[in-house]
Amino acid sequence: MVESKNVKPYYKEEASKKEEVAEMFNNISKKYDFLNHFLSLGIDRIWRRKAIKKLRAIEPKRILDIATGTGDFAIAALKLNPEEVIGVDISQGMLNVGIEKMKKKGHSKIIKMQLGDSENLPFETDYFDALTVGFGVRNYENLEKGLTDMLRVLRPEGKAIILEFSKPRKFPVKQFFGFYSKYLIPFFGKLISKDKRAYAYLPESVAAFPEGEDFKAIMKKIGYRNVESQLVSGGIATIYSGVK
Repeated sequence: MVESKNVKPYYKEEASKKEEVAEMFNNISKKYDFLNHFLSLGIDRIWRRKAIKKLRAIEPKRILDIATGTGDFAIAALKLNPEEVIGVDISQGMLNVGIEKMKKKGHSKIIKMQLGDSENLPFETDYFDALTVGFGVRNYENLEKGLTDMLRVLRPEGKAIILEFSKPRKFPVKQFFGFYSKYLIPFFGKLISKDKRAYAYLPESVAAFPEGEDFKAIMKKIGYRNVESQLVSGGIATIYSGVK
């Protein structure tokens, strides 16, 4: 199994994966929302809604959205009527865009955006009722360390929802997504974001990520209970869930 930590956006000898990921998202932050919805054909919104529904039963009041980016998952979580949502990310550029988005949408009283590291979360143990991560865990420098600290800040019986890209197995989705991710995503990503590596890194990181049963095994090893997964859109992405 190839570890996702071996894949970096720019492959600079002097920089860690964490530093490069932050740099990459800072570079593309102003174009990120447009590209995200354009390249996913808007389907990413449907995936987030499906993921959020898995938290309804526990009626979470405190929600943490890790690798929040510009806050789309945090906004989706408002459907659960929480009292507090915190979005945390290592890219200040992405957070700046997200902060302005929250102001424009009138969400600033409930959603707070702050700088933070997924492997060393600046929150109390057992604080959150639920947490979400959208397309972020494959960017962790140390996957197990990040998942462990996520579990720490989750309260007992709290639930984690992780939405991540996966590799479709069946025709014709496998062939379409293979072509789309290898050629079209890097082409349009480079054209619009002006960062030639950022959208080439995306399919590389997806290919290296320990998905499916491998990822569920890692979650169970760390201590998550009732670990489940659901493929969406023919396996282009997977929704993972686990309970503390």
